[in-house]
Amino acid sequence: MTDTDALSDALQALSVSTELIEEELKPHLDTVLTALLEKKKDAAVEISRSGILPTLAQALEMKGSLSCQVALVVAEMAREASVREPCIEAGLVKVLVPYLNSNDPEMLLNTGRAIGRICFDNSYQQDQLVQSGVIPRLVTIIRDYPENDPLVNVCLLALCNLADIDSAREALADQHVAEVLTFQLKRAPDAERRHVILEILGSLGESDTLKLQFAESGVPEALSEMIRALQGGSDPHDLCSIKIASNLIVSLLLGDDSMQKCFGEGSGLVYQDVLSWLQSSNTQLQLSGALAIANFARNDSNCLKMLDLGVVPHILTLLEKHVDEGDVSVQHAGLSALRNLAIPATNKVRMLEDGVTERIKTLLRSDMPPVQFKLLGTLRMMVDGQEEAALVLGRDTVLLTRVMEWCEAKDHTGVRGEASRLLAALIRHSRSAEVVRAVAKADGVRHLISMATSEHVIMQNEALVAMAIASAIDIDSMKDAFRDAQLLPLLKKMLEDPVGAVEVKFSALGLICSLANSSVMKDELNSVDMKESLSKLTDHSSSKLSSQASSILAILCDTS
Repeated sequence: MTDTDALSDALQALSVSTELIEEELKPHLDTVLTALLEKKKDAAVEISRSGILPTLAQALEMKGSLSCQVALVVAEMAREASVREPCIEAGLVKVLVPYLNSNDPEMLLNTGRAIGRICFDNSYQQDQLVQSGVIPRLVTIIRDYPENDPLVNVCLLALCNLADIDSAREALADQHVAEVLTFQLKRAPDAERRHVILEILGSLGESDTLKLQFAESGVPEALSEMIRALQGGSDPHDLCSIKIASNLIVSLLLGDDSMQKCFGEGSGLVYQDVLSWLQSSNTQLQLSGALAIANFARNDSNCLKMLDLGVVPHILTLLEKHVDEGDVSVQHAGLSALRNLAIPATNKVRMLEDGVTERIKTLLRSDMPPVQFKLLGTLRMMVDGQEEAALVLGRDTVLLTRVMEWCEAKDHTGVRGEASRLLAALIRHSRSAEVVRAVAKADGVRHLISMATSEHVIMQNEALVAMAIASAIDIDSMKDAFRDAQLLPLLKKMLEDPVGAVEVKFSALGLICSLANSSVMKDELNSVDMKESLSKLTDHSSSKLSSQASSILAILCDTS
C-alpha cells in the first residue's frame, strides 16, 4: 500500500468513527501524523477536507491518553495557513485552551504550537484567547520551565503575537512579566530568541505602567548589558539586536520615573553606558546615545548634574565627526541634547564659558534642513537671556551671512522661521548698537519685518519687540529698511485688524512708540495718519492697550 493510500484509509476510518475507542484510533492517528511529519504534499489540506476535525476536537474533549498525539496532529496541520479557519470552525482552539493547564511539558508544547499556529495573524481569535485568560498561564509556563527552550520559545512567540492587545498588556503588567523576560533575555541562545523578546518588550514598553515596571525589574540594565556583549562585531543579526535594544532603552527613558531610575543621579549603569555609546564607532549607538541624553535632560537637576559630569564635550566631539557627509539623524539628536542641556540659565553660562557656541558653529556648513533647523534652535536657546552670547554671535559676520541665506530658504518654512527668530533673539538679548548695525548691514531688517506678518503670534511678537529695541538703540541703521518694506502702513493695518491678537497690537504699539520718540520717523508716522488708528484704540476693552495708545497719541500730537 502506498503512503497516499495509507493516509486515505486512515482518514476514512477516522471520519466514520462514531465510538471513540482509543485503541482503534491510535494506529490511524499514527498514519496521519507520519504523513504530516514527513511533509507529504497537501496532506494538511487533505486531512482538513476529510471531515475528521470534529473527531479530533471530540478526542481532545475526552482528555484521554491520545490528547497529546491529537494536539501534535493539529499543530502540524496548522503549519498550513489554509486549514486554520476550518480548525477554528471545528472548535479546536476552544478544546485546546484548557490543556495549557497541563503538568506535562510535551502536552504544553504541542498545545502551545497548535494554538499559536491556528491563531497566527487572526486578531479576533487572539483577542478571544486573551479574554479566556491565557496570558497568566503563558507567563507561568515560562516561569515553571525556564530551561525548556522549545516550550519557552512557543510561549514567547505567543506573547509576541498578543502583546499589541491592550487587555494583554494589562494582564502582563499584573503578572510582572518584566522579570521573566529579563531572565530569558540574559540566557537567550541565539539572535532569533533575542529578537522575539525585544519585540515583546518594545510592544509592552509603550505603556507607562510597564515602563516603570521594566525599570524596577532591571530591563534597561539587561538591554545595556546585552549591547555591551554584542558590540564590536559585524554579524548582521547582532547589529540588528543592538539597534532594537538601544531604541528600546531610548523609548523607556520617555517615562519620567523610569528615566530617573536609569539616570541614578548620574551614576546609573544605563547612563554610564549611554555615555560610552556617544564615543562608539557604531552610528546607531551614537544616535541612541544622543537621543538618550536628550531624554535624560528633561529636568533641570539632571541637566546640572550632566554638565558637572562633563557630557557636553562628548556631544560636541560627536557632532564634529558628522559635519561633512555625516549622519543627519545623529547631528539632529546631538543638537537636541545640547538644546535641552542649555535650558537652565546657569548651564547656559557654563556652556558659553566652555566654548560651546564656537564649536557648534562648525555645523553652519551643513546643507541638511533638519540639521539647520535644530542648529538655529540650539543657538537661539544659547542666547536666551545671555547678553554676552548674543553680543558675540550677533557680531559674527560668517554666522549672520549664513543666517540670511536660511532666512530665504523657500522650500523649508521651519528653517526660514528659526533663522528669523534667531535674528530677533540676537537683538533682543544683546540690546547692542553693534549687533543692530551688524544685522542691518547684513540686510536682516527686511526678514524681521516679514516675520512680523507671520501667522504665529509668538513670532510676530518677537519680531516687533526686536525692531522696537533696535529702533530705540539706533534708528539710523533701521530707517531705510523700514521705508523700503513699507513698515508703517503694515503697523497701521495691524492696529486696525478687527481679529488681531491683543498681544500683537501691544507689541506693535511698542514699536510705534519707539518710532514716535524719534524725530526722524515722527513725521512719517503722521503722514500715514497713524493718529487715526491710535484714536480708535483709546477706547479698546484692554486698558493696557488703550493706555499705551493714548500715550503714543500724546507724543505724536506734541509739536514742541
